Amino acid sequence: MTLPRADRLQTFTWAAVGLALLVLFYLLSPILTPFVVAAVFAYICDPAVNWMVARRLPRAVAVLVVILGMGALLLLLILILAPMAYREGVILVARLPELIELLDARIAPLLSSSLGIELQFDAASVKGWVAEHGEAARNLIPGLLTHAREGGMALIAVLANLVLIPIVMFYLLQEWPRIVASLRNTIPRPMLARTMRILGDIDSVLSEFLRGQLSVMFILALYYSAGLWIAGLKFALPVGLLTGMLAFIPFVGFGGGLLLAILAALLQGQGWSPLIGVGMVFGLGQVLESYALTPYLVGERIGLHPLAVIFALMAFGQLFGFVGMLVALPASAAILVGWREVRSAWFASAIYLGEQPRQSTGETDQ
Repeated sequence: MTLPRADRLQTFTWAAVGLALLVLFYLLSPILTPFVVAAVFAYICDPAVNWMVARRLPRAVAVLVVILGMGALLLLLILILAPMAYREGVILVARLPELIELLDARIAPLLSSSLGIELQFDAASVKGWVAEHGEAARNLIPGLLTHAREGGMALIAVLANLVLIPIVMFYLLQEWPRIVASLRNTIPRPMLARTMRILGDIDSVLSEFLRGQLSVMFILALYYSAGLWIAGLKFALPVGLLTGMLAFIPFVGFGGGLLLAILAALLQGQGWSPLIGVGMVFGLGQVLESYALTPYLVGERIGLHPLAVIFALMAFGQLFGFVGMLVALPASAAILVGWREVRSAWFASAIYLGEQPRQSTGETDQ
């Protein structure tokens, strides 16, 4: 059935408006970062606010409590990790020549005898580099503060974004029910039921993935911190926390944490014992994540394959920068639900079922 001319013109006009809005968002992506960050945090925190509101706490008070709690948690994490990472990073740089000598004395002969790979590490050059840049590493924070004072506008922009995020988050959480109702009212009435069902599916997929993944990250951070500490690694806490926090990017958290742990174990200079402990901790951690935590806390029914997550993060990051990485998972959930709708329509189509449309022949089917 062909649409009337007026309806075709109206459909084309609204499609052009939608395309123009997408182009506008793309052009404004450099300044959208605080708004997107606030929207992601608001989406994650909305269930907590609703839980408090259900217990007769005013919504504004509930929103303020949630924002202050999240801010305190992030500040505590920064205050714990930043000084520790700085102090231990300076120690790692100072002991780098010992690592080079260890590689030259133990690893290079092993590679030569086993694989025929000839490697020669220049410890003298590394010692010279450390002697030249060691003082600069120790004065890193004062140097950064000096550059920050010189680049005043950049510092002001960063601080403005940090202040803007909780403000935008407060208004979004405060107005969340009205925003949802307003979006519902803008949907064309014939499309309302199906659109709300699809949006509900997207919300279900995304909320289960995000909240389940947060639980996985928290448990893995505790596990790796405790496991590496038991294994005798001196840098167990920062390595464990970083491994857990980066677990939302498949393979990156595990691979990056393993490399950091191996480097720290080598720099301790205590032989093979810390290395064996690191291998056991990360091997068991991978089994725990793959066969226990992710299936039960995230759920295989969500259907966001790790490779799809990696591709979405890279693709949206390439297209939209940091803002794109923030919206990669919500967009992936929407694409996943849309793909399910297309797949269901395809399996129900006459083309897939091999049915031919009936033609009126004027004769009764036999």
